[in-house]
Amino acid sequence: MSSILSQLHAKYASKNWNETFQLVRKCMDKSRDDSAPCQPLVATLERLQEVFKVSSINAMRSRLELAAQRQGMGFHFTEATCYLTADLFYVEAALLPCGGVDEVTVAPHGGAPSRSEILLQPLRSKDFSEFSARLKDLASQYDVPGDNDVKFKLFTAFQHLRKDMQAISHLPRVASGNSSRQMADIINDSLFGCLLAEQADCPLTIHFYSPPTSEANGVNFADKQAARVAVRSSHVSHKLQMASVVPLPLQLDPEGFPVLSPTSEVAHETLPACFVLRLKPTIPTLRSFVDKINQITGVAVPDHDVQWAQFRNLLAQDSISHCSPEDELDRFCAALLPGDVTHTYVFPAEAWEAASHAGVALDAVPFTHAAHVPRLVELLRHQCAINTLLKSCMSQGPVSDCDHHFEVRPEADTDFSVTFQRPDKNSLAILLVGIADSQNITCRLYGAGIGDSSRDEYIASIMRRCMSIPLSLHALYEKMKLTAAAPPDSEKDSTTSLCVPIED
Repeated sequence: MSSILSQLHAKYASKNWNETFQLVRKCMDKSRDDSAPCQPLVATLERLQEVFKVSSINAMRSRLELAAQRQGMGFHFTEATCYLTADLFYVEAALLPCGGVDEVTVAPHGGAPSRSEILLQPLRSKDFSEFSARLKDLASQYDVPGDNDVKFKLFTAFQHLRKDMQAISHLPRVASGNSSRQMADIINDSLFGCLLAEQADCPLTIHFYSPPTSEANGVNFADKQAARVAVRSSHVSHKLQMASVVPLPLQLDPEGFPVLSPTSEVAHETLPACFVLRLKPTIPTLRSFVDKINQITGVAVPDHDVQWAQFRNLLAQDSISHCSPEDELDRFCAALLPGDVTHTYVFPAEAWEAASHAGVALDAVPFTHAAHVPRLVELLRHQCAINTLLKSCMSQGPVSDCDHHFEVRPEADTDFSVTFQRPDKNSLAILLVGIADSQNITCRLYGAGIGDSSRDEYIASIMRRCMSIPLSLHALYEKMKLTAAAPPDSEKDSTTSLCVPIED
């Protein structure tokens, strides 16, 4: 054995790292069992490639080949061009002699190639982990189930859905109820939100909800709620479009949604699959909202496939909450406010354990028609508004030594109450919050001794702007203290001066 090792050392002593690397690659390509490659060798190759300087065409080819293999794609190359191929698309990379990349194009099945900046930039900066991540996103867009015949039909159906969504995405959203709240952001104000569907290298994605940033209480709620549109297999066959369902001229129904042709009136195929909105991040969703989703799509979610849980628990897991270990059942949560003021919010277990207040962490919504999407988006926005308000009570912070304590109870699917002690008297007040939709939020204050509708609208206007219960109640608390301390003649002036306590 010692003699063999000595001979091996002598044989490869004069070889450079490039030749050694190529040898390792060849050994890996000759795996005894292709279904179970040797993981240590795979890890070794990846580590070698991480430290290997990409300064030649051969080195860049090797990195692209590894990225293709990770996604289960084919790999071919000519003298200065690499092709990463799949059933429904391919990626073409034009290489430079120094190992750089001149251009990257993506071509869908049956479509013309288009330049891809999304894939080009990480390759130019030699950020191969980022390139692999973007290639994975691209591959997921074309991850269509079925054999080749079914796969091509589903891809055709998806392409028609994509074009129809683009055709109606520019339509304005018609808000119901209170329309006084102006929302300039296209994410919240258009029919779908912000639709990303123009390029072949960009997955069909919609950003449909973005609550305001509320940095004053230490929480950033600016993360956008998104959904990626895709195709998935189904145990039940569905009629899917093989042509556009957008009629000309386009008409709107009384609710402001576009009237599209039924699938049965255009070219279609019955296939064991459906479209799906893949939600990112997942959305804690009430049971009643799941039922409404099923009514819109007609694609029922089997009850045994759903992991039901207390809705308040889902919110707590989904938020950046801090719950006291000594009383976890009641979900004591503290919110930090301007001026080092702290609020403690209690979610009583017995009030939230009813079956009507069960929920599920929804990660995908199946559908079969483009007309379903606007209604689904409206419903998901509604749920997001409820979640945003309730999760605003679950901010990070200590539970002890809080200035004010509040109790949050559900009153209906879209209503909840907040009970607190009045600052001016030794008695309780109750704020009833109603969320008719994502833009229509109302408040009714009970037990404050004043039947003043202007005060109700005052607190509701703050809540609609900041989407934060702690900030809204902080403003209400300060207003009630100031009103109690002010002479009767100055109450009107104090109301006016506090109408805008939160800065845009």
